[in-house]
Amino acid sequence: MGRSQSLPRGGDPRFGPDSDDSASPILHVDMDAFFAAVEVRRRPELRGRPVIVGGIGPRGVVSSASYEARRYGVRSAMPTSRARARCPHAVYLAPDFTAYTEASRAVMQIFRDVTPLVEPLSLDEAFLDVAGARRLFGSPATIARLIRSRVADEQGLTCSVGVAPSKFVAKLGSTRAKPDGLLVVPPGQVLDFLHPLPVDALWGVGERAAETLRRLGLATVGDLAEAPPGMLRRAVGAAAAAHLHELAWGRDPRRVSPEHVDKSIGAEVTFDADVADPLEIRRALLALSAKVGVRLRGSGQVGRTVTLKVRLADFRTVNRSRTLGVATDTAREMFDTVWALYTTLDPGERIRLVGVRVEGLAPAQGAPRQLTLGTPERGWREAEAAADAAAARFGRSVIGPASLMGDRDPRRNENPPHP
Repeated sequence: MGRSQSLPRGGDPRFGPDSDDSASPILHVDMDAFFAAVEVRRRPELRGRPVIVGGIGPRGVVSSASYEARRYGVRSAMPTSRARARCPHAVYLAPDFTAYTEASRAVMQIFRDVTPLVEPLSLDEAFLDVAGARRLFGSPATIARLIRSRVADEQGLTCSVGVAPSKFVAKLGSTRAKPDGLLVVPPGQVLDFLHPLPVDALWGVGERAAETLRRLGLATVGDLAEAPPGMLRRAVGAAAAAHLHELAWGRDPRRVSPEHVDKSIGAEVTFDADVADPLEIRRALLALSAKVGVRLRGSGQVGRTVTLKVRLADFRTVNRSRTLGVATDTAREMFDTVWALYTTLDPGERIRLVGVRVEGLAPAQGAPRQLTLGTPERGWREAEAAADAAAARFGRSVIGPASLMGDRDPRRNENPPHP
């Protein structure tokens, strides 16, 4: 599984696995190059090669890059065209969110085997509070080693873990430990760890804010911590100044919140070239609806509000929503809704991007289902769930959205076939 790193870059022994972790119960676990690693896991012949996952067209964006690709300067959120210029010999793959969701579910279950206090941030990272797990599993650093070992042995993947007294510092710790590492920040060493870091390590400091702060001579977190409050307020505003000042002194009172749930689930696609053909837009919305349906069912949720997003060639963005009478997780119903919204919108211009999003989420279990006169008792939802099961076994590529729902005219009144 590659190296098993224990110290952060630079090998500072103050933050090694044997540091005092008695008052550092917060873990941040971050999977290493997650999407790319899942692809390499199922294609062992790619091991050791640069692998880049994301939009593979001229307007695509990198979602994940293996560490072999990162050596060439490829990073997440970079335009794929720039990645190809830097690393033309890499293997470029379109994302398979079904596979990533399945891998994420298995990894999160490992976390929950240790503690119920797990707060997922995305498919590939989560906060854990392990204070109550010490008696059973040992110290926080010991628990971090256990998690890393299980993820490697059971899932064939690697992760990096930050162990600290707060969420903010734990997340910074996992970042500094990458890849495949473990970093412990004792409470008494928090400022020694934080203050040498560049100012953009602070949450909320993007490129423009960092540039503004550096112009004021605030290059490190320590510089910002010692800055006069008035200077900070004039630079970034009163609210942001107070937030950054607290973080710069290592103060982050937020607790791990396991009840955290997604507020919405969506997907979007940027066309390789601006599109005006309604059939091509229709097919894109069909595929996006299918993808959102898979994610909803995989997360055990349904949603009531379906939103269409359209970005025109001149970058103007239009959103239209419709709230359904009963929550849904079926791609068929989402597609019918967004297509109706699109035909009502009638943009009359070339389109750069379309997206589908479902909001107003609630647990699927116990949620009422739409009953329509003349619809078979077992209909579209059962067909799509069967497709999910087949995809989990044989791969999503064998079952396309058109084969599941049919590329039909949504204005026609058709009943779904019996599965």
